[in-house]
Amino acid sequence: MEIGVYTLADLCRNPHTGVTISAKQRIREIIEAAKMADEAGLDVFGVGEHHRLEYAVSAPAVVLSAIAQATKRIKLTSATTVLNTVDPVRLFEDFATLDLLSDGRAEIIAGRGAFIESFPLFGYDMNDYDELFEEHLELFLKLNESGKVSWTGRHRPSFQNADIAPRPEQDEIPLWVGVGGTPESAVRAGRLGTNLALAILGGDPLRFKPFVELYRQSALQAGHPPEKLKVAVTGHTFIADTTEQAREEYYPYYVNYWAEVNRQRGMSAHLSRGDYDRMSAPETALFVGSSQQIIEKILHQHELFGHQRFIAQMDIGGIPFGKIAENIERLATEIAPAVRKATRNDVA
Repeated sequence: MEIGVYTLADLCRNPHTGVTISAKQRIREIIEAAKMADEAGLDVFGVGEHHRLEYAVSAPAVVLSAIAQATKRIKLTSATTVLNTVDPVRLFEDFATLDLLSDGRAEIIAGRGAFIESFPLFGYDMNDYDELFEEHLELFLKLNESGKVSWTGRHRPSFQNADIAPRPEQDEIPLWVGVGGTPESAVRAGRLGTNLALAILGGDPLRFKPFVELYRQSALQAGHPPEKLKVAVTGHTFIADTTEQAREEYYPYYVNYWAEVNRQRGMSAHLSRGDYDRMSAPETALFVGSSQQIIEKILHQHELFGHQRFIAQMDIGGIPFGKIAENIERLATEIAPAVRKATRNDVA
């Protein structure tokens, strides 16, 4: 199994110091985290997209290009690209350029995003939410196949025999569709033959098993080879010497994160310690605990999904960079070897 790290680059106040770092420092720390992950032997590093002042990254391809120059082997992915509100041609050209700069390490996780500010910002209509995603996804897949493309659709100007340049180093840019809670998205990913990335942020992971089954069934019905279809799981992660220590240390940051996300959505909600303890229990999808606890959670989910990739989000809620660095090191040296050994005989 591939093991990696991703960030959404939130600019959140440290709950212990009250300090919020600048966007400049946050981006520098992200590049440093990617270097650490690469040197430690992790497989993939992701950077998300937001168009709000509470986040430092609105252009993942630009940040990933900087990371490409500071790393050697780690795969570089968006996490996620808001596909509804980006021009697929521009997206393809940006990531094809990243692929050339990184010697063939570029990937994309395409999703619909947690916020809607990109719709008015880029002149898209929220009433076209689903249609935009479907059409942009289909166009991107066509761009991935050929250097000359003709296209006619509803939401983008048509073009005939257009040069799509540059071409990536890889034959195609690997594309994953991010799915959080809608089975229709899993079915679409299977029908179109993309990879599937499950965003599992809490609760019982068993509830996502039907999504994976729908994905594989729809892919089979559409004639896509099963061996080419990959599944990834993403989740919030915090690791310490013991599970009790991890839960205790992580709580202020996790509460801080949810309070900030709810504020951005115009909501006011407090996560009690009791609710947090239930959310981080051994049978849940929140990856908080000792290295052994995290290994057990990953392997339990592997029994459910048979997935090929796990990506951890470690830097939410104002967690200082020193703690993030410790977590990357633990993930690479204590967790990844055990998970890889346990899943070594899997057939993708």
